[in-house]
Amino acid sequence: MATEPVSISMPLLRVNQICRQSLTSSIWETEEKVPAMPEGEAVAGGRGGEGKMAMEREHDQEDLTREMLEIIDSVRSFGDFRQTQRKECFNLVRRLQLVTPLLEETKELETPISDAAYEKLCDLAKAFADAKKLLRCCYDGSKIYLALESGVVAGRFHVVYEKLNRALAGMPYHELGITYEVKEQVELMNMQLQRAKRRTDTQDMELAMDLMVVLSGEEDRDVDRAILERLASRLQLQTLPDIRAETMAVKKLIKKRSGQYAESTQQIIDLLNRLKQIAGIEDSNGLSEVALPKYLEKCPSLMIPNDFLCPISLEIMMDPVIVATGQTFERRNIQKWLDAGHRTCPKTRQTLAHLSLAPNYALRNLILQWCEKNKVELLKQEADLDSEPADHEEEISSLVQDLSSIHLDKQRRAVKKIRMLSKESPDHRIAIAQNGGVPALVSLLTYPDSKLQENTVTALLNLSIDEENKRLVAKEGAIPAIIEILKTGTVAAKENSAAALFSLSMLDDIKLMIGNLDGIPPLVDLLQNGTIRGKKDAATALFNLILNNKNKARAVDAGIIAPLLQVLGDKNLGMVDEALSILFLLTLHPGGRNAIGQQSFIQTLVEFIKEGTSKNKEYALSVLLELGSHNPLLLSAALQFGVWNHLAEVVNSGTDRAQRKARALMSKCEQVQ
Repeated sequence: MATEPVSISMPLLRVNQICRQSLTSSIWETEEKVPAMPEGEAVAGGRGGEGKMAMEREHDQEDLTREMLEIIDSVRSFGDFRQTQRKECFNLVRRLQLVTPLLEETKELETPISDAAYEKLCDLAKAFADAKKLLRCCYDGSKIYLALESGVVAGRFHVVYEKLNRALAGMPYHELGITYEVKEQVELMNMQLQRAKRRTDTQDMELAMDLMVVLSGEEDRDVDRAILERLASRLQLQTLPDIRAETMAVKKLIKKRSGQYAESTQQIIDLLNRLKQIAGIEDSNGLSEVALPKYLEKCPSLMIPNDFLCPISLEIMMDPVIVATGQTFERRNIQKWLDAGHRTCPKTRQTLAHLSLAPNYALRNLILQWCEKNKVELLKQEADLDSEPADHEEEISSLVQDLSSIHLDKQRRAVKKIRMLSKESPDHRIAIAQNGGVPALVSLLTYPDSKLQENTVTALLNLSIDEENKRLVAKEGAIPAIIEILKTGTVAAKENSAAALFSLSMLDDIKLMIGNLDGIPPLVDLLQNGTIRGKKDAATALFNLILNNKNKARAVDAGIIAPLLQVLGDKNLGMVDEALSILFLLTLHPGGRNAIGQQSFIQTLVEFIKEGTSKNKEYALSVLLELGSHNPLLLSAALQFGVWNHLAEVVNSGTDRAQRKARALMSKCEQVQ
């Protein structure tokens, strides 16, 4: 199990300091040019809601509740857990079981549920999946690792509790048909989750002290042996089966770490070998020594410059890429982060203005030069241990062939299965493309069957998460057909078509292509007339498209201003930040400024500066500053609406960005007074 970069509550156990440090600076730092879209909105197949990719309703509420009930049965079957986390594991299992009545009653619901209720169930299912993964680690993970990293693991429990708490908060019990007794039970449990805190009891501190003494390298062998025997007893590593199981767990851990955390890994290996000696186990018994990989022998972790380590995995980067905030990450790690539905920078927590990944060639060259100088060979990273083996190759090949079948039912089944597989993993997306799935799917976009169209456009949306697939989808001529579905398809097909256009438009040349093919007017129509989900999909797609200057004019000509102002006036939509950020981009174009710059709109901006959220204020200030810089009369109107006092308040108590904008606006206002 890879160690998460979570701060450790016991400094005594920080045996590998460099593996706990985040990069203090990036090779490339950039100032945000435009306000970012707000966190959690639909991108690259994502939908609203923190930390998940809501591409479409892949499952109904019955499927979701069944999956969660199966997770409860699964974690109950784990039985005993590692001694160091046993108490917390049983607490987590007990809390999951308390949700069972809610899931049972939800599963019996026969009527469709609203998007908000569905998203709550999705959040809960994601929290359950994270809980199962953590409990699995505490069930069969390395006992030595779990003892050394007890602070990190405690932090992961805290994260799971927070996710469960957020998912259960505001659960629409009435809509789900939940009885009052069950509602009361779940709400009581959720209150307990709010109070759940990380803690280290006396036994854990004693264990930490023993580990510190053993790993400190002191030469007092009598004391050392006594402590080792106590450690072996506490960690239950005294018998041959226990030692054998721990050896396999440590091997799995080393493979998972793929060549990082050298000092920590070496200390785990050394402690395991010393516990073998205490237990009287010889190498001749078939338990070969767990050797440190050659990668680590050549490259002790303390020699690795911090700037060469990915902030997510803390491993040396082989393919560094830059995200919208200017931070650099290993490509495969940041892609996993984005594929999981996150829309923020993992390091700065800022919302990403776009999801494009730019290769950091300068840093890559520095890493290669350093590796050559220090005689370090960068090995190809191994696949994650918890990912499924590539056992779908034959199935994918057969499914792609079925896409060209003369039988409609076979085509429908193949498209639906490909849609599911393309959602599950990057490997599946690559395999589908390599087997010719993209052109076969594109040919079905124009087939006169609404359900087939919906599944096909959604499958292409999922495939387009991969950057190479974006180009392939566009090359095969999918964009005109996707735009047509956006105009005439079912509600779900329109929404996923908008999300597909957003994903494809991550590439600049495709932004222009979508604009040239008249893809903007139907997005504006969806923004005005779509469902809440459709409006959000349209907004994210339009935001990305109008980063291109020609598309700004096209959006204005398509009448985007009116639906944006409508969105601003409807607080129930929760899309103020999206609308203001799009409006800011439009103010960068003369046609956009002319269409926006009305006194009634200036009053709306002043109201957001006065009473909006922190983000509302930042966006409103940015829009007003850009408008006022080109038209002093608009600043005079803002002053008449009382903006000066609100600017002064922002300067005193606003965010850093808002304060900068407010000061610049006050300077402009002084010039027109």
